[in-house]
Amino acid sequence: MKKLFFLSALLLCSIAVCLATTVSLNGGWYGTLKTDDGTQYPLEYHFKVDGDKLSGTAKGPEGDLPITDGKINGNHFTFSVTLENIYLAHNGEIYPDSISLDIASGDKSAHTVLKRNDK
Repeated sequence: MKKLFFLSALLLCSIAVCLATTVSLNGGWYGTLKTDDGTQYPLEYHFKVDGDKLSGTAKGPEGDLPITDGKINGNHFTFSVTLENIYLAHNGEIYPDSISLDIASGDKSAHTVLKRNDK
């Protein structure tokens, strides 16, 4: 009986892990980036996944900016965006209901969480 319970628990955990890794990054995501001085910037991204390649756009003050160097590996992804000659490296992780995103430029970095945009 204990063996059956253990195997059932292991199977359920395996299914949960598989479901978590199948969450699609495709589509629109939004959030807010808060800086150390309290300034808040709205963020909006539109992602397109093709195999292990990630492309799409980030909404900037002057319009849409292309996502470059995008790669996806399981639940982890990376890409960059250039805004007014500033290179912004992005490193993220996909969760069932959100995206955890670290954004770095030079020696400065920030963290935010994005939610799916259901517009």
